[in-house]
Amino acid sequence: MKPSTSTASAQAAPLTVCLVCNTGFAIYTYRQGVIRMLVAKGVRVIVLAPRDRTFALLEQMGCQCIDLPVASKGTNPLRDLHTLAALYRHYRTIRPDVVFHYTIKANIYGSVAAWLARVPSIAVTTGLGYVFIQKSRAASVAKALYRFAFRFPREVWFLNRDDHTAFLDERLLAHPERAKLLHGEGVDIDHFGLTPLPRSEHVTFVLIGRLLWDKGVGEYVEAARILRARHPQARFQLLGPVGVDNPSAIAQADIDGWTGEGLVEYLGEAHDVRPFIAQADCVVLPSYREGVPRTLMEASAMGRPIVATDVPGCREVVDDGVTGLLCEVKNAQSLAAKLERILNMDEPARREMGLRGRDKVAAEFDEALVIERYRQTLHALTGENVFQSTYGVQR
Repeated sequence: MKPSTSTASAQAAPLTVCLVCNTGFAIYTYRQGVIRMLVAKGVRVIVLAPRDRTFALLEQMGCQCIDLPVASKGTNPLRDLHTLAALYRHYRTIRPDVVFHYTIKANIYGSVAAWLARVPSIAVTTGLGYVFIQKSRAASVAKALYRFAFRFPREVWFLNRDDHTAFLDERLLAHPERAKLLHGEGVDIDHFGLTPLPRSEHVTFVLIGRLLWDKGVGEYVEAARILRARHPQARFQLLGPVGVDNPSAIAQADIDGWTGEGLVEYLGEAHDVRPFIAQADCVVLPSYREGVPRTLMEASAMGRPIVATDVPGCREVVDDGVTGLLCEVKNAQSLAAKLERILNMDEPARREMGLRGRDKVAAEFDEALVIERYRQTLHALTGENVFQSTYGVQR
């Protein structure tokens, strides 16, 4: 908490919370509810991330945005040290009351920088990505860095039990008692309201997210190739950014090749995915590993059956055979078989599966529960009564 010399000076200095990530897009897309809560409480919210087109949108919400150098793809230690030094300088200047770090480099270097600057921080592991998907030298180095850096945050939040267990098994937590299960980052079930299935003679599938090989885009395209021979009227769509700053990024040339073959339709990218979910009969995410995928929660909230891989994160959202279907990871044949089951369902069966998904999301992933966790944590760390709990969510 900021030191104060008088009641007047304490009142003059608003509480300051920093949100730090490798993209502004992720802060804007996944944490709007938290930002709205903080701004409504009179909190000064500062976003530190590489500048992108969402900075203007975040500023409209009441945030201050600072451009942060982060090499998401690279493993150059000098560039990473530049990120650490920049964070340290910002924390020393801003003197935030609490910092929330998201994604691997923000978690690692931000946690160290916050400790050096004597600023309380929370590390939110939004998904383990290549660190636990690949067996490589870079993954080994990342685990060693996690082991060092995660001794510093006041708490480490995990979005699913599998990720928490993985960190315990690898002995990456110096203070296991500081680990907390967030159970996803939630979805605004009013914003993503129930919508009827489209009335069309053909079934439309859509994969929504950053277009990465690790998201199973290759398997999705191969499943489309398999199914179009038997179901020529089926449509397979992709929605999301191409060529993002990630080691697993898919190039525009790959997208052009697939669309040229007539296998998939590329819809570009969008801030508001609701119209695209509304126009689809099923949302697909054959990812190799997730935190808890926002796309699947949003799709279920809108009443769409979902098909995903039986991996950490995805299986948190999908009750197999009830709210959607799970397939084997990295297996296009298995994915094609599950998509064909959706194709062979009649419209009432797809509708009922989607309705059960809506009920599950409302019960387990309502964003209000996540916002309450932030509220309780900020109250505990700052002592500010404005963050006193109102919902009684257990921590």
